[in-house]
Amino acid sequence: MNRIATPASIDAAPEAARPMLEAVNKQLGSVPNLFRTVANSPAALEGYLGMSGALAKGRLPAQTRERIALAVAQINGCGYCLAAHTYLGSNLAKLDTAEIAANRAGRSNDAKADAAVRFAASVATQRGHVSDADVAAVRAAGYDDGQIVEIVQHVALNTWTNYLNEVAKTVIDFPEALPLAA
Repeated sequence: MNRIATPASIDAAPEAARPMLEAVNKQLGSVPNLFRTVANSPAALEGYLGMSGALAKGRLPAQTRERIALAVAQINGCGYCLAAHTYLGSNLAKLDTAEIAANRAGRSNDAKADAAVRFAASVATQRGHVSDADVAAVRAAGYDDGQIVEIVQHVALNTWTNYLNEVAKTVIDFPEALPLAA
């Protein structure tokens, strides 16, 4: 059971959040529980949607963004985000099962993406205190300073949703992600 209310409908959300939820509904065809939970604070919803929208216009491909989300959700133990990003990774980013498993383990089967995912995992596990070698490795794979900033921002944004979903105990409304094979 959730610890923070999830408005049952767009109309049950705070008035200031309703236009933003309508936009989510128009874009996705539904309003996942994460967005409805965040809608308790219209300011937080505006910030989340703004940051997500800005990063979607960034230079990291959608597949790399999903790979990072999967790695960070696994590190932070967020069942909701693992379910959501496994679904999105498979259905929208077209990542296969082996790639999703690799991403959850903090790596990728794609050489360039592997550097980004490993760097993101290091940022998450080291809480930003990465080594010079970590930065050198992501640069050696071809990522420039702007892309490195975007990787860090994706880690931060995904960590925020991971933490919020765990605090709220958001009810999972995606197919649950299976545990990683040992």
